[in-house]
Amino acid sequence: MAKSYQATATEILKSVGGKDNVISLVHCATRLRFKLKDKTKADTEAVKKIKGVLQVVESGGQYQVVIGNTVGNVYDELTPMLDLMNGADESDEEQEGHFFDRAIDLISGIFTPILPALIGAGMIKGLLMLAVQLGMSQKTGTYQILYAAADAVFYFLPFLLALTSAEKFKSNQFLALVVAGALVYPTMVAAFDKGTTMYFLGIPVVAAKYTSSVLPIIFAIYFMSKLEKICERYIHPTVKNVLTPMITLGITIPLTYLIIGPVMTGLGDLLGKGYSTLYGLSPMVCGLIFGAAWQALIVFGIHWGIIPIGYNNLALYGRNTISGMIGPSNFAQAGAAFGVFLKSKRQDVREVALPAAITGIFSITEPSIYGVNLKYKKPFYIALGVGGIAGAITGAANSAAIAAGPVGILSIPIFVGKGFGAFVLAVIMAFFLTAILTYFFGYEDEVVTTEPEEKVIVKQDETLVSPVAGESMALTAVKDDVFSSLSLGEGVAIKPTDGKIYAPVSGIIRVAYPTGHAVGLASDDGAEVLIHIGIDTVDLQGKFFNSHVTQGMRVKQGDLLVDVDIDGVQQSGYDPTVMVIITNTLDYDSVLPADYGEVKPTSQIIKTTNKVQLAVQSIEA
Repeated sequence: MAKSYQATATEILKSVGGKDNVISLVHCATRLRFKLKDKTKADTEAVKKIKGVLQVVESGGQYQVVIGNTVGNVYDELTPMLDLMNGADESDEEQEGHFFDRAIDLISGIFTPILPALIGAGMIKGLLMLAVQLGMSQKTGTYQILYAAADAVFYFLPFLLALTSAEKFKSNQFLALVVAGALVYPTMVAAFDKGTTMYFLGIPVVAAKYTSSVLPIIFAIYFMSKLEKICERYIHPTVKNVLTPMITLGITIPLTYLIIGPVMTGLGDLLGKGYSTLYGLSPMVCGLIFGAAWQALIVFGIHWGIIPIGYNNLALYGRNTISGMIGPSNFAQAGAAFGVFLKSKRQDVREVALPAAITGIFSITEPSIYGVNLKYKKPFYIALGVGGIAGAITGAANSAAIAAGPVGILSIPIFVGKGFGAFVLAVIMAFFLTAILTYFFGYEDEVVTTEPEEKVIVKQDETLVSPVAGESMALTAVKDDVFSSLSLGEGVAIKPTDGKIYAPVSGIIRVAYPTGHAVGLASDDGAEVLIHIGIDTVDLQGKFFNSHVTQGMRVKQGDLLVDVDIDGVQQSGYDPTVMVIITNTLDYDSVLPADYGEVKPTSQIIKTTNKVQLAVQSIEA
């Protein structure tokens, strides 16, 4: 399995333009989030075709590759391939793009790395709340220790944000931790709790609570990063290592207590009150909007602009009603995928839909969204509508999470409290109502219209022309026993000099492999022709191939069938030789190739006598 992740990582890195094109890389629960120097170097279509990739989204200044539950495994294989510590300075690139894109990139870059800690602690806190409801005493040592494990992440949140902010702003992480430590230093916390009046050089210090806070530490580290760069630039190297950290901490910490902290705390309070005011006008309408829009925001990656408001609400009020409103939408997307699973008779669709529905129930909705719902459109729209209805229910009931983390079946305990019953009801309704509506109105299996699968009747002699420019040779010379043994039939092999593959005869496409590496067609005069592009190229999973035909399509001799990047195939270590095989050779008296040598798409390569004579004659176009 590790080898599979490594192969996926290697192909992704190559398709995004190589390691020299990568500025930074982080991952969330389902996505690799690249910051690229030049997005035009990324081959998005090639990335989409890589095995294990669900979708590609460009949003918020990021190139996001949606993987699903195994994103961490692919990320672990990717990071050794990158040399980001010594990479290019990001400052120039960060100036590019719209302000909104840069803001989303900043927020996701700061919060994404700490999600595992928030999720784990949030789950423990939710289970403890449920245990207390069932009779567990809060005075026991078991409760105290588990509560410490759950609450430490939130109480010391400035430390986590200091680390990720320092990495994002390219500042010293250890200095950042000292700044965070100063904000939650026990003496200072106790003094502010008691309302003690404090002065710094005669300037009054505004009392504020920085434990569990979000904005103050982020802006403090941003200021520190700028100050640190100034020191690095102007202080002489002989004393730089001593003076830079002293000046940086000596200015940043007092300034944070005097200005940055109070201003950002006030801004946080303003955001919280602004959201509370909007929510208070009509919790039901607010829930309807958030519930319906949330998954669409996830598709574009701009939900990160709202997540900090939820964290801020937790810090201010100990409750996050945003999670209460958007949580059921996860189950709606899972329900839509489950509805497709129930309705479809196609094995390939069912094999994708059921696992996607299961992961959606456990809070990971990207497989449902990209693998199923958006693909068929109606399931996605139904899920958005039902998510809005469910959000209106939880909004009206004032349902809220008491800890951070994505919403899935395991995280339901973090909603214990006011509105819990309504939340559970909304979750159940979101899943089953969406599944039912999708089953009856949102999905129908695609009907593939093909010619009747009946044995081709040989009508008369015919001539096949070369499907590609190159040099023809005996099929027995091919370095693959399946073809060279002629077990599939007589034919001709061609070393291509062009990537355009044309129809050698007129007829019906019998088989059009989704990977584009092979096409089977039945000619109007009875020949069953297999065109196989390359040896073992099925392993490329469609990379470098672009098919222009589908099963059941009628083509004329000379119509373009497939585009293939011959150089890409060769550079990946594969033989690009094209085999043209008459698979119903036994229906003919003889199948004879023409003289071998240079051929063009109009050159005769096979001629049949009576049943299929392949007399190969090279004819100039």
